[in-house]
Amino acid sequence: MVSVGTIVWLASELMFFAALFAAYFTIRGVATGLWEQETAKLNIPFAFANTTVLVLSSVTCQLGVFAAERGQVGRSGSVLNVAGWGLREWFVLTYAMGAFFIGGQVFEYAALIGENVTLQSSSYGSMFYLTTGFHGLHVTGGLIAFLFVLGRTFMARTFTHEQAVTAIVVSYYWHFVDVVWIALFATIYLLK
Repeated sequence: MVSVGTIVWLASELMFFAALFAAYFTIRGVATGLWEQETAKLNIPFAFANTTVLVLSSVTCQLGVFAAERGQVGRSGSVLNVAGWGLREWFVLTYAMGAFFIGGQVFEYAALIGENVTLQSSSYGSMFYLTTGFHGLHVTGGLIAFLFVLGRTFMARTFTHEQAVTAIVVSYYWHFVDVVWIALFATIYLLK
């Protein structure tokens, strides 16, 4: 039941991001010259590297889900034995990668503000910060969810089916956030 509810909620989130994409393309269609000028200021190699980290975090998240489905909460053996990692280790790594992505976004925002691309500077700035900012808020929400799942594994005496379902549901959200970012990256950084 929780999985179905999460999927329905993610469908509403999809509509929210669809509205942001519609606004982005509408305003871009009106101000084509501005887009050509402002997109030249984007650091595409940096954004690609940051995107790669976020996309790979989906892989680590799914490996954590596989461990949860096996009932393996913690690692078996050394921390260097990645094959023996459990839910906690994979979710901690996923959390670190997501936090790295957010740090990269902050770094990019600082660089763009230095280039005078701000929320108020132009319609491009407004759409750039609205789309990437709302996505960043969603990533932050996912990071909070990972902390919740991790905290719950330490608080519980035994790992239950409900905890595994929670990990699965969090992974649905995380994969959704990653797919949205891939679409945003392609739209903002690759479409000139």
